[in-house]
Amino acid sequence: MSTTVRAPQQYSQPSRKGKKAWRKNVDVTEVQEGLRLLKDEEIKGGVLAEQPSEELFVIDTKGSSEIRDSYRKQHKKLLKSDEILAQRSAIGAVDTRKRGSSKVTDGVIEPSTKKHKSDWVSKKEWQRLKQVAKEGNPLGKSSDSGFYDPWADEADPTPLDDPQFDYLEKPKPKVAPETLKRAPVSLAANGKAVKAVRTPTAGTSYNPTFEEWDQLLQEQGQKAVDEEKKRLEEERKEAERQRLIEAAQNEDSDAKSDDESAWEGFESEYEKPEWLNKKRPERKTKTQRNKIKRRKEAERLAKWEEQKKKKEDQIAQAKAIAERLKEQEGQLASDGDDSSDEGDDSVLRRKPFGGKIKAPEKPVEVVLPDELQDSLRLLKPEGNLLDDRFRTLIVQGKLESRKPVSQPRKAKREVTEKWAYKDFKVPGL
Repeated sequence: MSTTVRAPQQYSQPSRKGKKAWRKNVDVTEVQEGLRLLKDEEIKGGVLAEQPSEELFVIDTKGSSEIRDSYRKQHKKLLKSDEILAQRSAIGAVDTRKRGSSKVTDGVIEPSTKKHKSDWVSKKEWQRLKQVAKEGNPLGKSSDSGFYDPWADEADPTPLDDPQFDYLEKPKPKVAPETLKRAPVSLAANGKAVKAVRTPTAGTSYNPTFEEWDQLLQEQGQKAVDEEKKRLEEERKEAERQRLIEAAQNEDSDAKSDDESAWEGFESEYEKPEWLNKKRPERKTKTQRNKIKRRKEAERLAKWEEQKKKKEDQIAQAKAIAERLKEQEGQLASDGDDSSDEGDDSVLRRKPFGGKIKAPEKPVEVVLPDELQDSLRLLKPEGNLLDDRFRTLIVQGKLESRKPVSQPRKAKREVTEKWAYKDFKVPGL
């Protein structure tokens, strides 16, 4: 059973003052009913009280054929659905015609300006790119040689030759960094340049020979075994260090909790007050002070000599290492001239050039026996070309290996409370 929800109202009660007083909840039923009747009249053609008589009444000089037909069909009753459909409103319906410039649709027909794909290029943009490719000037800069130099000086549209702007600092000319003239330094251990796309080894083929595949499998397996041994050794050292720390803590607690020494009124040194253990300092004589001064001076000179000797040893060691590295580079160069000029990116230098973060590890390119396929159709693609290309650029020395910043630092903001509301004055004081 549906109930009609009405506005809150109070009982009609006359004011005790003899006038109509404003009430909190006034009965607005009459106003709402009037608005509803007004809207019904507007739907049916307009307000009757505002229309002239010519539009409301007409003189019929001949009979109506519709009335005549209705009298003939009085025995036939229309359905309620047909009666509702036959009603027509005087207010025009919303225009649903499709317009080319409109972006509002009915949800079925999409506008012509909508891009179906994120990489979709309009015809106008395609024509522009085609013209740019035809001219061979991607950056749109006009130059005699056809190439744009970002480090070249350009004419300043607003020169500062005016004497009224003498106090302004003159713009500095563009200077190309010195590293642009240097060749990238390879991170390979042998120091040779690494190709962008290396020729894969025969053992990584989808149908390799057993000897080559077994050799590659043994090499990768030995690397994995060595890494696991190194990891276990580090874990053992860390466990041993933690054990020593715990043992030292237990010894201190045992020494402080020794209560067996207290017997028949005898107390150990741990239970004696501190002022009994301290000795009263005595005043040193001048001879003793001079002796201490000479001893400190001798210690300072000995320490300085030790540091000087240590520095000389480090310089000699650095020279020896540099000579040894030079000999190794010469030997590697001679060996490389005999074999090939291609660098090996599987073995990199210990310290990367220009940063503390090492290059990404090279993925293991070996297939287990149960994953080998003798057909190219059954081969499953593995790896990522983007990751491989990124690592190659780092190994070639063209990019710097950096750690990705997942959560950048936010600006520090201090929230303070103004105390102006506490500054008040008492009138009369």
